[in-house]
Amino acid sequence: MNEAAAKRGVGKPVPLKPESQIAPVADPDVIVIGAGSAGIAAARHLIARGLTVTILEARDRIGGRTLTRSFKGHPLDLGAHWLHAGPINPLVKLGRERREPLRRAPVDGHFFVRGRRGSRAESAALDRAFAMADRAMTQEAKAREDQAAAKVLPPMGPQGRRVAAIHGLVSGRPLDEVSLHDFPSMEYADNLFIAGGLGAYVGRLARGLPIRLGTAVHAIDWSGSGVRVESSAGALRGKAAIVTTPMAVLQKGTIRFAPALPNAIQEAIHGFTQGVYEHVVLHWPDSPFRGADRLASLTGTRREPPGLLTCIDNTPFHFFELDQPAAASLDRRDAHAPFRFARAVLAEHFGHRALRNLTALHSTAWRNDPWSRASWAVVPPGLYAIRDTLKTPVGERIWFAGEALSRAQWGTAGGAWEEGERAAGEIVRRLAG
Repeated sequence: MNEAAAKRGVGKPVPLKPESQIAPVADPDVIVIGAGSAGIAAARHLIARGLTVTILEARDRIGGRTLTRSFKGHPLDLGAHWLHAGPINPLVKLGRERREPLRRAPVDGHFFVRGRRGSRAESAALDRAFAMADRAMTQEAKAREDQAAAKVLPPMGPQGRRVAAIHGLVSGRPLDEVSLHDFPSMEYADNLFIAGGLGAYVGRLARGLPIRLGTAVHAIDWSGSGVRVESSAGALRGKAAIVTTPMAVLQKGTIRFAPALPNAIQEAIHGFTQGVYEHVVLHWPDSPFRGADRLASLTGTRREPPGLLTCIDNTPFHFFELDQPAAASLDRRDAHAPFRFARAVLAEHFGHRALRNLTALHSTAWRNDPWSRASWAVVPPGLYAIRDTLKTPVGERIWFAGEALSRAQWGTAGGAWEEGERAAGEIVRRLAG
């Protein structure tokens, strides 16, 4: 981004109009902590079954890590933007029932080598390398002993480094920090997008829910027959609570539990590591990319971006993805460092003249956001069981939910939604029993 333009406010995000909510209940049956995908799903499920609910949200908005903002009149997602694994994703099923504007993500993408379009043979070599890696990881994951996903990667030739980088990007950490047993559980086939943004879609699903914004929860007392939740807006009592707070935030002790949580639950919470997946929003009307919503692989130079989503919704907007190592290298630099980095990498591939109309409008930083502290939760080698450990309710009064607990859809809004509904369903059965 041109620094003078940034100071004038050019390209700054403009919030989309929020959906309306109703007044929260004073002492509800269930207190839901967090108004992201998991919390919204849980509240909808509970209310549909006749229970009273109040959602407490620390932010001044709903959606959690799904967030749509308008840039130059176009809605773009600053958080989750893929609807992964269409056949098992509850947000896809619900979207089709509601006739939401879903569109399938193209399977074919762009492949460039040092700024020129790659040949079929070069593209096929990358495809073969991916197939070799996926085959090896799937096979080795059948072993009883867990290990780092990186350890089982076979020799893949010149494309091996790129395959590892892309898998590291979508895992949230380099593969030597990712559980092999956990890795193959990601179902990333049959992906979709939604016109108007995933964050806006999740916002529509929250319409009419009893949400109290700007309300940070400080403590949960479960020493009695129910729960007492202390927040910045006072205390609430309920029969049960669903905690959808991200793992990286819980690790900071933001919420105190009295009595303390069981050791197994505490160890599971602290077992996760910070998943990082950020993107720089680019406006590039004369880019070399054609066709909406296609991923681009740029190879052959010293620096290769692990991810680049081009022509989003058939517009001149693109997402330059930052993996954990790249994002970490920018953390102690000035606010414009991500923009300069994206521009420098693209210049290596296409030359400076090709970038004369390129502007950077925004850079995400979920890893530094106090209410997320990560893009999602990552399971390190040897700890793949912690997702399931957290599904055990605490004293039949506290349930945890969120993307971190999803086995097949971790790191996604669909996984968070699935886990919110699971926790709510268990509470309904518990209170009806």
